Amino acid sequence: SRILAVDDSEANLLVLESILEDIGYTNVVTLSDPSQAVDMCRAYDPDLLLLDLHMPGVSGLDVMAGVRELTSNTYLPILMLTADISSEAKVRALSTGANDFLTKPFDRMEVELRIRNLLHTRRLHLALRNHNAELEERVAERTQQLEAVKFEILDRLAMAAEFRDDQTGEHTRRVGGTSALIAAALGLPRETTEAIRRAAPLHDVGKIGVADSILLKTGPLTTAERELMKRHTSIGAKLLANSDSMTLQLAEQIAATHHERWDGNGYGSKLAGEQIPICGRILAVADVFDALTHDRPYKQAWPAEAAVEEIRTQRGRQFDPQVVDAFLEVQKHVDLVSTGEINKHLIG
Repeated sequence: SRILAVDDSEANLLVLESILEDIGYTNVVTLSDPSQAVDMCRAYDPDLLLLDLHMPGVSGLDVMAGVRELTSNTYLPILMLTADISSEAKVRALSTGANDFLTKPFDRMEVELRIRNLLHTRRLHLALRNHNAELEERVAERTQQLEAVKFEILDRLAMAAEFRDDQTGEHTRRVGGTSALIAAALGLPRETTEAIRRAAPLHDVGKIGVADSILLKTGPLTTAERELMKRHTSIGAKLLANSDSMTLQLAEQIAATHHERWDGNGYGSKLAGEQIPICGRILAVADVFDALTHDRPYKQAWPAEAAVEEIRTQRGRQFDPQVVDAFLEVQKHVDLVSTGEINKHLIG
């Protein structure tokens, strides 16, 4: 244990150091200038401070106040050294932060017992602090594992929704990445951008409730079939509803609103303009671009240039103008979504 003794009397320090050495404490630093005591505590990090109460210039109470401020986040026992046995001195010192007293002249047995008890308390405090830190680390590690499992389940749920018309599951990942790029370009907070990246792949989870005869139909849908297809937004929102998770709350909004239009002519709840949540407005652009540029049962892929032009043409009609502008700003990076390089751009 590291012990720091502060007393303006060199003779007292020599006596105290000799007693400490006799009872087995050799890691002792003594200091006769109390003005240096706080700096010495900072540098030496003692386990116990032996502090003279009455010293000229800087008193033991002054030193103790500075030390307590320095060690506010830990437990440093302070053993006050004094020849003043008055109750007033003891009450003042104890109320200011002293843990115990040693009365001069020093008694070897008393020194040993009081120091041993205070150091035992110090060790218990450090053990408890280390135990708490270890528990916090384990909780953080477990929380991280649970988060990873949760996101894996979400990814698999998104893939399940897409499996019938996109067996690779790449559509969901691409839409998530493109949505995150757009969100970042719009200046949304990093936490929100990441949540949108995680939530966006669930936009079509409601397809689970759509019959294959409609979902995989190669020709145009009838009016009745189209109405049944539109139900995937409400089915998806219902599947994702009532969650405490920010990601799933966003996913619910996205599922419900990603087919709304800026001009109010979409479907879901016939929302228009900024009535549509920003996540739904972002997803609308990302989803249409990906759908246009990849094969579907009912159509062949468009060239990227033609798809970009279509997005541009629908600015202010189908799509939020600001979202379109953000998409056009990052469109050159959209191809990175499928390469795993997207995170570098999001971080940047």
